[in-house]
Amino acid sequence: MSVALASSSIPSSTRHEPLRVMVVDDSVVIRGMISRWIGSEPDMVVAASLRTGLEAVNQIERVNPDVAVLDIEMPELDGIAALPRLLAKKKNLIIIMASTLTRRNAEISFKALSLGAADYIPKPESTREASAADIFHHDLIQKIRALGGKARRTSPMSPMHAPAVPSIAPIPEHRPLAVRTVPAPALAAASHASAQLARRAFSTQMPKVLLIGSSTGGPQALMSVVAELGPVIDRCPVLITQHMPPTFTTILAEHLARSSRRPAHEAVDGEPVKAGRIYLAPGGRHMKVARHGAETVIVLDNGPPVNFCKPAVDPLFSSAIEVWQGATLAVILTGMGSDGMRGGKEIVAAGGSVMAQDEATSVVWGMPGAAANAGICSAILPLNQIAPKLVRLFAGDRS
Repeated sequence: MSVALASSSIPSSTRHEPLRVMVVDDSVVIRGMISRWIGSEPDMVVAASLRTGLEAVNQIERVNPDVAVLDIEMPELDGIAALPRLLAKKKNLIIIMASTLTRRNAEISFKALSLGAADYIPKPESTREASAADIFHHDLIQKIRALGGKARRTSPMSPMHAPAVPSIAPIPEHRPLAVRTVPAPALAAASHASAQLARRAFSTQMPKVLLIGSSTGGPQALMSVVAELGPVIDRCPVLITQHMPPTFTTILAEHLARSSRRPAHEAVDGEPVKAGRIYLAPGGRHMKVARHGAETVIVLDNGPPVNFCKPAVDPLFSSAIEVWQGATLAVILTGMGSDGMRGGKEIVAAGGSVMAQDEATSVVWGMPGAAANAGICSAILPLNQIAPKLVRLFAGDRS
């Protein structure tokens, strides 16, 4: 039997109340574990703990959650079927899909993003594994706080039916991953704030490589950017680190290849880095580059997490300086935390350039915001302006 753990007597949440989280999972162990974690946080509360997607759909209007943690595999109505029905009843609901690390579940998670899920999180194979449970705990709480907090800040006070405008255009020629929508006033305020930040001049050197780092919201943003990057990819190698577990990066590489119409794959240790290709850091390994004779090669590092992430962006950025020095151009897209900022500082110190996605179009303005506020960016742009700017820069524009 499912039990609602917090009453929703007030019809809509205020921005000063704890985030209301609905946990939907057919495993009583997982439901209990997640509910305990949420209950121990001062800024969030368990609004309901439910066993099936059908219960979630039937109770959402009464429960009125800000965030739903939604399992994929459940009886009666699974997560992927419940997802659009939940969003139909509450348009600005933040849904985080939870699944184990299988190829099938990775593909379903990507489909969920195309249907409007805000993010996904891999569940540990066993809750007895302390390290895996700790990572799951940390990542889940951070995602709930970051995504739910932004939804509170950018949504009207009537959460069940919030008018919004899209923040990026659809990706052409294949089904796009959905992008969370942001109300127009919030878009304008965030754009104004980004416009006030200082900019550095771009490097005087022609870039020889494009590095991209991303996290929460990254798959959607990456697909949008690489769809327009053909002229850049043909000229130079593109190396991407997306915070993502194994199996998921395999699927992401396939999506990147389709979107860019260029070869894209998980990087392999020791392989040469060549123009015309996209190299994606594989889940569970840091991707770096190094000189090997006359060639530049991929180096996969099995060291500890950096900035709580593996793969992390900073190792890629830092290693690239040894190969391309001031001819390095890096882009930091949407994501939680500050990964990429330290490596970005090193790129700028070596004479290279850094760009960041702006706050208005970022799902979470953690990583790009850290770089922007550190004063290392030569441009802070809406997502739909990043690829056109890159094409101009790699064609010789230095402004």
